[in-house]
Amino acid sequence: MSKSSTPSATQARRSAIHLLDRILGEGQLMAECLNAGALEHLDGEDRARAQRLALETLRGLERADRLLQKHLRKAPPLTVRNALRLGTVELAQGQASHGVVNSMVDIIGRHKRHGKLKGLVNAVLRKMADQAPAEWDRLRIPRLPKWLRGPLADAWGAPTMLGIEQAHFSGAPLDITLKPGADPAALGGTLTATGSVRIANAGQVSALPGFARGEWWVQDAAAALPAKLLNPQQGETVIDLCAAPGGKTMQLAAASAKVTAVDQSEYRMKRVRENLDRCGLDAQLIVGDALDQTGQYDAVLLDAPCSATGTIRRHPDLPHAKDGSEFGALIELQAQMLAHAWGLVKPGGRLVFCTCSLLPDEGECQVEDALEMFPDMSADRTALNQPGIDPAWITDEGGLRLRPDYWPDQGGMDGFYMARLQKAA
Repeated sequence: MSKSSTPSATQARRSAIHLLDRILGEGQLMAECLNAGALEHLDGEDRARAQRLALETLRGLERADRLLQKHLRKAPPLTVRNALRLGTVELAQGQASHGVVNSMVDIIGRHKRHGKLKGLVNAVLRKMADQAPAEWDRLRIPRLPKWLRGPLADAWGAPTMLGIEQAHFSGAPLDITLKPGADPAALGGTLTATGSVRIANAGQVSALPGFARGEWWVQDAAAALPAKLLNPQQGETVIDLCAAPGGKTMQLAAASAKVTAVDQSEYRMKRVRENLDRCGLDAQLIVGDALDQTGQYDAVLLDAPCSATGTIRRHPDLPHAKDGSEFGALIELQAQMLAHAWGLVKPGGRLVFCTCSLLPDEGECQVEDALEMFPDMSADRTALNQPGIDPAWITDEGGLRLRPDYWPDQGGMDGFYMARLQKAA
């Protein structure tokens, strides 16, 4: 029996279809599904496989639909359609046709409501087995929905937009931040110019060397830069606002700073504590609103709530679960949080403001406005002199703009904006 047709493989596919139903039918984010325990019934390997299958289907959704539309007189129920989409993506990638087709027929055949459509699934996917591998690469790179593509094209231009969409379609390798003293060679990946270890086709994260010993944590190369810009020193008091999932908190703690980490999500902060404990690091964790925090700190890191449009290469569910209606409220909240965070900075201290967004209104514009509002604030351009940072990424107001189309031959990076802001003494 091939690996693609085992009961385990079928179970992973069934779970991937369930994720697709929740994301495409109910507008839920992948993280919400996982936090609710959608894959808890699977073992680690099958959990990783189900998540990978769902993400790859979301990335290739436009292509899959274009291939399928020629063989469907009308759209089948969502669960059946998602089985066809997933099957088409797998077949286009070269998976064994009998394993994929048999799995999908079995999954739909056992479905209480749609079992009678297993014949349709069998017939269509057999056609896909013949056509998808040859036709897949002839189709255009899948595009973002118009509600998001328009603003991003306005900001960066049409040619750049194509590069961003190529990065989204290619997906993301696994980036890792090492604990000081850990050996990068032990993971067998490549070292990026900014110091992250990058691993292609990593598989189950917890099975990688050094995980159980707490030698590293998962963190996109772009997301690792804000803490480096902050440059925490041993014994300094640092507060990390909106801290979860915790990668930056761990960087700050690994630098031996006295770290306070704040986030509203009790569930996510539980994960932060687990990762700190695994890596032998410590920080004070507060479940609460960043706007309620008081005190004075040597350094403040604010990773403000945002549209997360810079993370689509890792989270292709986002364009399907959102519609842009929250942008205005997020931009107002960011300005409010930046102003509050500035009040937490000691005279002579510093703040790093960052968002994982590609929208200038959530990055460059926020810092431009803050620099005009606070006479004791200045942008510290010297902090941007970091290994691997291209001077072309530095913006007019003194921040750093990262995009998914950067490092195209190395797997790209998340879209991020960050700036280090210095308070007068």
